[in-house]
Amino acid sequence: MAQNRDKRNEMAQQDELDEHNVFVNRCAKTVKGGRRMSFSAVIVVGDKEGKVGVGFGKANEVSDAIRKGGEAARKNMRKITLKGKTIPHEVEGVCDGGRVLLKPAPDGTGLIVGGGMRPVLEAVGIRDAVGKSLGSKNRLNVVKATMNALLKLRSAEEIATARA
Repeated sequence: MAQNRDKRNEMAQQDELDEHNVFVNRCAKTVKGGRRMSFSAVIVVGDKEGKVGVGFGKANEVSDAIRKGGEAARKNMRKITLKGKTIPHEVEGVCDGGRVLLKPAPDGTGLIVGGGMRPVLEAVGIRDAVGKSLGSKNRLNVVKATMNALLKLRSAEEIATARA
């Protein structure tokens, strides 16, 4: 009985999540009978209150790739440290060739970011930040670099306890 209630609560919580489709890539494999198409999708899922996950799904149909990416994103959701509606400090994230620089911004500035950074920051719930994508323009690497940067964020209290 308690398991059913827990499952329903989990399903209701997943319905509240904000899902962004960053991009869908079509891949063609040449075989004897012609070309065989497959698709990959990068999906970002967040609750706009500090939790976000990124998923990558591949399938022979677009809808299946998006569904798989969404499931993968929900499985690897992480808690991000925020300071109001911005980030606590400047941070840099790296993934392969993609480098991302994120800086906090005052209230009312909005998100001044581009490429794959915007869906990730929107899903987390960050409203005011400035970002720059350096290096690779590959959206998958930019999304992963953004996640890497967000996971490096620490609150002032965490830094103070680490120094003490």
